[in-house]
Amino acid sequence: MHKLFFKLVITFSLFAVISCNNTDNKKDDQPSTTNNNNEPATLNFTIVNQFPHDTNAWTEGLEFYNHSLYESTGSGNGNDEGKSKLTAFDLSTGHTLKTIPLAKQYYGEGITVMNNKVYQLTWKEKTCFVYDAKTFQKIKEFTYDGEGWGMTNNGKLIIMSNGSSNLYFRDPETFKVLNTVGVTDNNGPVGNINELEYVKGYILANVWETDLILKINPESGKVIGKADFSGTELKYFPDSRVTSPIMNGIAYDSTSHKLYVTGKYWPKIFEVTGLTGE
Repeated sequence: MHKLFFKLVITFSLFAVISCNNTDNKKDDQPSTTNNNNEPATLNFTIVNQFPHDTNAWTEGLEFYNHSLYESTGSGNGNDEGKSKLTAFDLSTGHTLKTIPLAKQYYGEGITVMNNKVYQLTWKEKTCFVYDAKTFQKIKEFTYDGEGWGMTNNGKLIIMSNGSSNLYFRDPETFKVLNTVGVTDNNGPVGNINELEYVKGYILANVWETDLILKINPESGKVIGKADFSGTELKYFPDSRVTSPIMNGIAYDSTSHKLYVTGKYWPKIFEVTGLTGE
């Protein structure tokens, strides 16, 4: 998620070591666990592949559709208005297949693809654009209250975040809110819910300004698992001079059952196992 200033500090902690290794493709032997305080399970994962990612892409939304990755980007430092866009690109090469820029006054946010249409949120402009997924021709647009952050769908309803601890379930034809679910863990409401991806009946969510991915029960809002990707930048691209260590972007290919994650300005997209019940 955009925000005009962001932290450039990466914590060098022993607890930042992640349980993944793409070089030997070896999974952690420890299962996902919980403790006696009803904390969410620790989700162990493995990075099994790497792909190129545009280092100029301040990732706000990521989606897999028709064998390609779709990405919505915003403006990272607040001084580069007019750089928000929607792009489709080839995963293996990073080659752009098609793109459409947003008008200068709009800041691109989360996206989802439903019924062959791409829905794209904007941050503070209270506008959701709807495009034909194949041509990127704009079909219509909706308005909504508050900010737009992340978005996904369960095949019937659009699910949206706005930076709070709430998830909003919307009618895809009218964008009217039909239900609101609060996200909670053992400590109470969980705020800064950002990019979303609906996978096998659960919602995976980035948390703004963290390297966490949460696994959420969409009916209760309860966080049932957490995956900590701290240390990914240091391990996989320590020399890239990434101007933001912020993780954001989750995409699931329902055909191959593969999950991909990335971050803002990250030079890589990672294929990850362990978060979707493989």
